[in-house]
Amino acid sequence: MMPNTCLNNIPSVLQTFDHDDFFARRCIWVHGPVIVGAGPSGLAVGAGLKKQGVPFIILERANCIASLWQNHTYDRLKLHLPKQFCQLPNFPFPEDFPEYPTKRQFITYLESYAKHFDISPHFNETVQSAKYDETFGLWRVKTIRENSSNSNLIGDDQVEYICRWLVVATGENAEKVVPEFEGFEQFGGHVIHVCDYKSGKRYGGKRVLVVGCGNSGMEVSLDLCNHEAEPSMVVRNSVHVLPREVMGKSTFELAVLLMKWLPLWLVDKILLILAWLILGNVEKYGLRRPSIGPLQLKNSAGKTPVLDIGALQKIRSGEVKVVPGVKRFFPGRVELVNGDDIEIDSVILATGYRSNVPSWLKENDFFSQDGIPKNPFPNGWKGKAGLYAVGFTRRGLSGASLDAISVAHDISMSWKEETKQRKKSIAASHRRCISHF
Repeated sequence: MMPNTCLNNIPSVLQTFDHDDFFARRCIWVHGPVIVGAGPSGLAVGAGLKKQGVPFIILERANCIASLWQNHTYDRLKLHLPKQFCQLPNFPFPEDFPEYPTKRQFITYLESYAKHFDISPHFNETVQSAKYDETFGLWRVKTIRENSSNSNLIGDDQVEYICRWLVVATGENAEKVVPEFEGFEQFGGHVIHVCDYKSGKRYGGKRVLVVGCGNSGMEVSLDLCNHEAEPSMVVRNSVHVLPREVMGKSTFELAVLLMKWLPLWLVDKILLILAWLILGNVEKYGLRRPSIGPLQLKNSAGKTPVLDIGALQKIRSGEVKVVPGVKRFFPGRVELVNGDDIEIDSVILATGYRSNVPSWLKENDFFSQDGIPKNPFPNGWKGKAGLYAVGFTRRGLSGASLDAISVAHDISMSWKEETKQRKKSIAASHRRCISHF
């Protein structure tokens, strides 16, 4: 399933390439799709194509699969949903894994998934641009490959892949979001994004401002408390906080069950009543609830509710202080929008992530300026001219898996039909040659 050099496959395409760019890059024809991203989404598409016998390559800028999970998550992280909602197609979690696998267990699962389906991504290869060539109906994907220390090549290796199908599997969380604050450069203390946070060990006795109150902000605040730090969590907007479980059953699983029989608005009402009965009135602690329900908010804005795993108890006890938005920073302190002024030693930005698709996918109207497919789920997986997207559903791993199944099936059908037509064309050419002879 290795691609062949395109010099013998598509000479007419090469004649149209920029002369200097052609000789600066190796050019490779891929007899199948190019998949950008070796996270869960890219692996799931690859597995589906393997089952159908379709060749492909996966390009990954990092040095491993699932680099976000391996390199940019904190140590105590576990899956927020039960494992049956997080497994990839055709490969269940091991039975001995707990209901909420740890970070390390999930990485092990993904590595086993790649091994099981014999998926070998091209690591350390960053896509610079991907553009559709309308003249020939092909995608041109330009990359820079970082050479390993034992390589015979010096410097970076530039490659251009030519293919019929392009699968964007870089997902919604490809780049960290770092907001700008007045006076931030004057603060002088330790500042990191949550993608670089591992544990609260180094923060013992420190006053830490956690900017953001999503699942990451809540869990980091809890972890800081467990390491004797003094966290203050910035809650600028309204947020839904739900119990992770209701009477021993996953809240998410309960919601999925209820939605089979009840309308979305009614399921939201039930979830909010249960949250009030179990968690009490959280608004008195500074956690204002949005005006629309958690599931409706997730569907319309992609904003995930917080599933409480212990942070709320720390907020009630005062160990985690809830503070309003930041107005500006000063050396060693921060002024809040309500006029309060607090001294802090460190800042952790739990301010989320975004798609990086607009930075490399050129002249395409399938994705919005935010790098998310314009068509909402479940119709956001297929664009025009052989373009596909996986991992942008805002529905976690289960949504990515559904899209991966659709993408792999659709590409397989097209690939098999084109292969069939090519064989017929070759056979017809052979018959003409024999007839002339």
